[in-house]
Amino acid sequence: MDKKYVIAKSFCTPSKLPASDFVINPYVGCTHRCVYCYACFMGRFTGHKEKWGTYLEAKKYISYKLPRNLDEKTILIGSVTDAYNQAEKTYTLMPKILEQLENCPAHIEILTKSKLILRDIDLIKKITDISVGISLSNLIAEDNKIIEPGASTAEERIETLRVLHEAGINTYLFIAPYLPGITDVKKICAAAEGIVDYVCVENLNLRGSYKQPMLDIVKQQHSEVYDLWQDIYIKNHGKRYWLEVENKLHSLSKEIKIPLISYMYHEKIKKS
Repeated sequence: MDKKYVIAKSFCTPSKLPASDFVINPYVGCTHRCVYCYACFMGRFTGHKEKWGTYLEAKKYISYKLPRNLDEKTILIGSVTDAYNQAEKTYTLMPKILEQLENCPAHIEILTKSKLILRDIDLIKKITDISVGISLSNLIAEDNKIIEPGASTAEERIETLRVLHEAGINTYLFIAPYLPGITDVKKICAAAEGIVDYVCVENLNLRGSYKQPMLDIVKQQHSEVYDLWQDIYIKNHGKRYWLEVENKLHSLSKEIKIPLISYMYHEKIKKS
């Protein structure tokens, strides 16, 4: 890979996400190539004409200065990129970033689909208030090879959670996106029992350039739920379905031994 850098003035920037106050995104672009990725909109702001998932530039920060007054704030690493995408093996940006956060008063969160995060486990352990989330939509290997070709396998991600948890690091499983008729929350939670502190679930929003590719994949891989997907994403009858899913999650939370947090209707969640 030819190294490509872009100069970045800001290291840690304000966030519009409901569960974080600031974000750190070490890369422009991502090489996981997740078909459903909402971050493909970033090309409009970065000037990239290439297809999302095919380009990546590492950020060179002018300064690693953090914002002021970070007490009781949350900093999320990886909102529109995965900081541990495959290119991180070459660029190695995260160790220096983690070193800057060692004495940070904010709560730090890292969200990734990559086992590469284990490379930095010793640095992560030095951060007083940190949580690491592993994102996973399902346990079906055949599906993940198609929709998340650059990410670690489901088995590797579960094993990553285990290693992190056993190292004393606060961990959570981010079941996202929830794929209608495909994602089995109960089964995924069973695989993560005892190695995560909590589980979050977020619904899949389909729009723009990645809508039709996902529909095509579902038609090919899971024709039995294709009508359901058409009803949700073509006929726009998804509200009732997601309410049913949320009710099921509420019931499931009473059965399993892991706290379950719903982030359904992500676009409607507002910061308190």
